[in-house]
Amino acid sequence: MKISAEKLQEIIKSHGRWLRNEEGGERANLRDAYLSGANLSDAYLSGANLRDANLSDANLSDANLSGANLSGANLSGAYLSGANLSGANLSGANLSGANLRGANLSGADLDKTYYQVVRIGSRRGTTTYCVDDDNVLCGCWNNYKGGTLEEFKTRVESVYGREGNNPNEQYYDEYMAAITFFAAMKEMK
Repeated sequence: MKISAEKLQEIIKSHGRWLRNEEGGERANLRDAYLSGANLSDAYLSGANLRDANLSDANLSDANLSGANLSGANLSGAYLSGANLSGANLSGANLSGANLRGANLSGADLDKTYYQVVRIGSRRGTTTYCVDDDNVLCGCWNNYKGGTLEEFKTRVESVYGREGNNPNEQYYDEYMAAITFFAAMKEMK
């Protein structure tokens, strides 16, 4: 269900009243909500129900999502920098390409293992690897779907390696270091 920005603000305000035990307050129920690209920075949604919500590319920077139910949520490409996700249920959530820099994940339920390397390559962007799915996401590579670690290595070698059209040793070295790190983490799993 698509929710307008105005309705979303009403839900957040009502949730705040619910958290403070004030009259007229109601726990935020955003289950299955379509919130792709929404601006929820600094939102106080502790304990909210966001199960199976589409939060792809949403701005959740500095949001308080402690104890929230985000199971099955699509958080791909979401900006979660500085967000409080302590005790949140993230089982089955898609965090591929999400920016979790400075996020508090203590006690969060994560049933998949992700690793990120930031500020690398020609974009100076984030490269994310999901160990459980053997999937690397790096910018728009492969129509934003990513691919296996081996496929990513082949792509890096063809674009930045000696046989590529645009060899760049720095980017090649950065990506290869990330690939080595991801491979090591996969072996430890």
